[in-house]
Amino acid sequence: MNPQFNKGVLEMCVLSLLAKRDCYGFELVETISQYITISDGTIYPLLRRLTTEEYVETYLLESPSGPPRKYYRMTPHGRTVTEKLVKEWHVFNKNIDQLINKAEVL
Repeated sequence: MNPQFNKGVLEMCVLSLLAKRDCYGFELVETISQYITISDGTIYPLLRRLTTEEYVETYLLESPSGPPRKYYRMTPHGRTVTEKLVKEWHVFNKNIDQLINKAEVL
C-alpha cells in the first residue's frame, strides 16, 4: 500500500484504538500492523505529539515480563477530536468512493 495513505490515516487509527481502551506503544504497533504497514519509528513520535496536544495522557503500569510499560489513555479533549476525525473520515471515504466509481463509468 502507498506509504502516504498510511501516514495520512495513522493518527486516526491510533486515536480510534485508544478511544476503545488504554494501550502501550508496542501494542498499538502490533494491532495497526495487522491492517497497514507501519514501523515502531512512526508510532512513538506520533504518541509524543498526541500527548503534547493533550489528546492522550500516559501512566506507567507494571509488566509481568520486564520494566513497567507506558500506557496511553484518551483524554476528554482527545475523545472529542477523535469523534470529529472519524465523522470527517466517513464523509471523505464516501466522497472518494463515489468519485472513483464515477470515474470508472467515464
